[in-house]
Amino acid sequence: MNIPKNLKYSDTHEWVRVDGDVATVGVTDFAQSELGDIVFVELPQKGLKVGQDDACGTIEAVKTVSDINAPVSGEIIDVNPDLEDEPTLINTDCYKGGWILKIRMSDTSDLEVLMDGEAYEEFAS
Repeated sequence: MNIPKNLKYSDTHEWVRVDGDVATVGVTDFAQSELGDIVFVELPQKGLKVGQDDACGTIEAVKTVSDINAPVSGEIIDVNPDLEDEPTLINTDCYKGGWILKIRMSDTSDLEVLMDGEAYEEFAS
């Protein structure tokens, strides 16, 4: 299981890469392996305001459908257009090409409740 140490993690298996007040969000290697082959991603609309833990999209896999939860509060400023034609990017490159959305954070203190890589590794095992 690949768990980059420079990211933050939610207990619903989303990862967060922080750059200033922008959080790039995706699902973890653990989550994509549990979901199996991903066939469709329902992306949220840009401009949507979300609270921490709000469902803001879905991932459809061969075995199941799972919510994408916002790990931080704010406004969705971008979504990954490549996932519309190639949702399997989440399976093959979940931490880079398979990112899902970007949120301009309204409250950076939301990051304090997220896990670091070490804590997430313990949580996911």
